[in-house]
Amino acid sequence: MTEWTDGYAAIAPVVAAILDFWVGDPWNWPHPVQGMGWLIRRYTDWVFKANKSVTESAIAMKLAGVLLTVILVVGSGALGWGLVTLARRIDPWLGVGLDAILLASCLAGRSLRDAAEDVLVPVMQGDLPEARDRLSRYVGRDTQDLERSEVLRAVFETVAENAVDGVMGPLFYGLIGAATPLGSASLALAYKAASTLDSMVGYREAPYTHLGWSSAKLEDGLTWLPCRLTVLTLALLSRHPRRVIQLCQRDAAADPSPNSGWSECAYAASLGVRVGGKNVYRGVVKVKPLMGDSLRPITPEVVREALTLDRICFLLWLSVGVVLLLTLGTATT
Repeated sequence: MTEWTDGYAAIAPVVAAILDFWVGDPWNWPHPVQGMGWLIRRYTDWVFKANKSVTESAIAMKLAGVLLTVILVVGSGALGWGLVTLARRIDPWLGVGLDAILLASCLAGRSLRDAAEDVLVPVMQGDLPEARDRLSRYVGRDTQDLERSEVLRAVFETVAENAVDGVMGPLFYGLIGAATPLGSASLALAYKAASTLDSMVGYREAPYTHLGWSSAKLEDGLTWLPCRLTVLTLALLSRHPRRVIQLCQRDAAADPSPNSGWSECAYAASLGVRVGGKNVYRGVVKVKPLMGDSLRPITPEVVREALTLDRICFLLWLSVGVVLLLTLGTATT
């Protein structure tokens, strides 16, 4: 292997996809996100304990947030690149294997599927209290009073929203990285770091309003292209691309997020269901815009159809990416 852009670059994404499908992220295994979360918590605790004049200054908090974003995103990418580079110097195949393992840790396809099934099983058994309890492990909204239809809507929205930042986004940047000397893991880990930051501090509410500003903006920017490509892919897979795109243009912009609304609306439009509505977070009612047309109710079968769409979209991107990488490898030899 003389160059990273040769045909061997296509191996890591394929192996990573296999690992994610069969192994996923076992709860008792170490994971890069755990380290990212530890660093974020330590840093934010330190900032909030700083001088009061600093924590009350919007500019100072934004600068602290920028520093956190740079440290975590650049640091995660650099660490991934360094580990894979060191492994490749020991043995080329060791480098490919480590690259694949690190990329697989960024993919959440198996985890997303397991989480959905974990809630669907008690729903289908008629055990609504158990379904509510299990759902509370995966969503931020209050679940104790949800009706069956609302539990299913929450599962569907979780699948639709996380399909981009948990599956398609890491795959997109993993494939981009595979075509460069950086490797798959480096860019995928950098994107995962931005996504983790956004989920932990990227809130508009205090105390993260200013501290999480830069990480939220960066994650929005990094997710924009893979999100739109996912929407286009889903539209084509639905066999009604015009209708899906029109519904997304009609409804998605009403969501405050520039990406999750498009992702949720694309899945809803593709499967003929409606998402959005009233959610309760820690006793506070928040109303999300309605997206899609309610041509049929959200059922366990519909949720599984969404998971199937996610898998087909993933495999389609992977196949196209591998062909391009092999073509690039042939062209550079």
